Amino acid sequence: MNKNINLILFFIIFLQSYSLEMISPPKLNWGDTIMIIAPGTNASIDKLEKIEKNLKTLGFKVKFGKSCFINYGYLAGNDKLRLKDLHSAFLDDEVKAIIALRGGYGSIRLLDMIDYDMIRRHPKIFVGYSDITILHIALNQKAGLITYHGPMAASDFYYGLDKFTHNSFFNTILKGRKKVKIKNPEGEEMKTLVSGQTVGQVVGGNLTMIVATLGTPYEINTKDKIFFIEESGSKLYKIDRMLNQLKLAGKFKDAKGVIFGDFKETHEEDTLFKLKEVLKIAINGKKPIIYNVKIGHSKPKITFPLGAKIYLDSEKKIIKIIDDI
Repeated sequence: MNKNINLILFFIIFLQSYSLEMISPPKLNWGDTIMIIAPGTNASIDKLEKIEKNLKTLGFKVKFGKSCFINYGYLAGNDKLRLKDLHSAFLDDEVKAIIALRGGYGSIRLLDMIDYDMIRRHPKIFVGYSDITILHIALNQKAGLITYHGPMAASDFYYGLDKFTHNSFFNTILKGRKKVKIKNPEGEEMKTLVSGQTVGQVVGGNLTMIVATLGTPYEINTKDKIFFIEESGSKLYKIDRMLNQLKLAGKFKDAKGVIFGDFKETHEEDTLFKLKEVLKIAINGKKPIIYNVKIGHSKPKITFPLGAKIYLDSEKKIIKIIDDI
């Protein structure tokens, strides 16, 4: 009996420690087809024509999922429709990249229905941020797919990309472009919170969405990972609370290092507390930590591969992508 219990415990520990080998999707070529889908909230239909025009001007063909044309309360169509768009985009051989229309809310409702095995067999470039963090975490962990924290259709391509965002995006996803180097826009300095160097797979995204995974089968795994976090529009005490929730869940203890991205429109009501101090106190660790990296809701923004292996030197403010993405 004890032998059987020990065997069961062994397999449980094995399965908990097991992670899929990460797959990097094929890069994009000029003239390829990009599909826009809305996994969560919709945007104004009036924006779609300009989004298509701007992407075509950049040299791409464009398809839209049915979810881009439907409003269903605060969602872009019901769950079945939005899921079908996600699956169809990965199954469509003509489509080489998938870009979320916008964030908002709704991606979490799809997690239990996604065919992760199918997506692993049909790897595609997948791009978005904010609410799309939920899908990044699930696709990284359940499909072993490297995905991209980067510009979205209605939030970014509709307005036209600034030069920095344009270069970061296309240097990252286009075939034959430069090796990815993570650098801030000119005049925006990355800052050291705790000095150190480490190497590891980078995981994470939007703080609110990361916290939403806790206690679910899709809970973010930061064990021996470099933990990336960004946030937008939250008051400082809410950021404090969410960071401490992650701390109590062991997510910072498990991580090898931390990258804090952009914290857009953070409201600091109390002069006693500043964002830097809240970040430092919440983690209270000796591992390398860097902040003010312009990945997130910021404009300009860095396109950042999630699930890829990176090198972090927080003292010299160096972030290098090691994987061949």
